[in-house]
Amino acid sequence: MISKTYKALVAEEKSDGEFTQSVKELKTENLPDHDVLIEVHYSSLNYKDALSASGNRSVSKSYPFTPGIDAAGIVRKSRDSRYQPGDQVIVTSYDLGMNTPGGFGQYIRVPASWVLHLPDCLRLNESMMIGTSGITAAFGVEKIDRLMPATEGDVLVTGATGGVGSFSVGLLNLLGYRVIAATGKPEQARFLKNIGASDVIERDAVSDVPDKPMLSSRWRAAFDTVGGSMLDSVLRQMEHNGVVACCGNVLGGELKTSIYPFILRGISLMGVDSGIAHMQDRVRIWDKLATEWKIPHLEQLCKTRTLSDLPDEIEKILKGGQTGKVLISLRD
Repeated sequence: MISKTYKALVAEEKSDGEFTQSVKELKTENLPDHDVLIEVHYSSLNYKDALSASGNRSVSKSYPFTPGIDAAGIVRKSRDSRYQPGDQVIVTSYDLGMNTPGGFGQYIRVPASWVLHLPDCLRLNESMMIGTSGITAAFGVEKIDRLMPATEGDVLVTGATGGVGSFSVGLLNLLGYRVIAATGKPEQARFLKNIGASDVIERDAVSDVPDKPMLSSRWRAAFDTVGGSMLDSVLRQMEHNGVVACCGNVLGGELKTSIYPFILRGISLMGVDSGIAHMQDRVRIWDKLATEWKIPHLEQLCKTRTLSDLPDEIEKILKGGQTGKVLISLRD
């Protein structure tokens, strides 16, 4: 039975320009007129969700609004024959949680082209323990794995306690890589080692370096999740033919670096994005993450929260205080 109303976290702007988030009751009939109505059981918290919830109009243009770029649940109504009531499905990225009401609501209605069936070997809650951050990590690890076998050297992961970073640590370890986790939270060293890091270093050991075009070679491969000056420092410390995947901009959207690591050491820099990945690539990655790339004890990467907990978790992620992933249960 489809409920006439549902609970959702709503971000809205107050008269003084401040943005707040609160759980409200909304009408299901007011959802956008798209193909597939999904009863959401789980979501996850991403940095982009926190930006939307705090009023960043480069992410979400109008308010009040329900963020949440990830959702996993059960089809309740569909105008597309590929999806039938009762099907367990996943939706990640596209415009969900940006300008289309997102996974922080108990119902979403989305185009059929955004929806994929839950892989057979995965549960709904496990899919959101992965979510957009896990898919992004998997796309980046795949790029590294294609160019550098696990036997060839250490892999540095920056921003290692974040959603993408922590999942990358776990996945690289599963594939046999020796992972060096760089973090600004040295107190989380035990967490990082528990999920697969061979060694944990403070981020200053990577970023607080001389301002020279090239530095001593340290890393055979790297996955940078923070961007800005950190990415520049990483590039200048890569070994010959080193491989760098990058996906984040927490430290800034500009990259000021030198051409010399590229032309004198032959390094490769590869961008990673899962937001507009083709559906065939999404299905392939999800199938991998449900089978041979399924991280044991996924729950070690996550903590479970409810809608009412989200304002505190959003504040935490914006202040850089989040560790691992936040799984959101919407049916408790």
